[in-house]
Amino acid sequence: MVKIRLTRIGSKKKPFYRLVATDSRSPRDGRFLEILGFYNPNTSPAEIRLKPEQIIAWIERGAKPTDTVISLLKKEGVWQKLKENKAA
Repeated sequence: MVKIRLTRIGSKKKPFYRLVATDSRSPRDGRFLEILGFYNPNTSPAEIRLKPEQIIAWIERGAKPTDTVISLLKKEGVWQKLKENKAA
């Protein structure tokens, strides 16, 4: 099963996350299939940069986003686009 989740790549006390599509059996910072964006909570406001077309494509193929990823997608409006695509 494919999951869309955050993987940490920042140094100690300075977290920085990539949004990735990965096999659910892989470790958090392990192997991934594709990078879908990043999230930097250190800046004010937090910097979020996503690839919406690729995220929507993965979810339509059956990937399950984690709760944290869903909240980031809602902040950026990608979740709404996905709902509109399903409705149409």
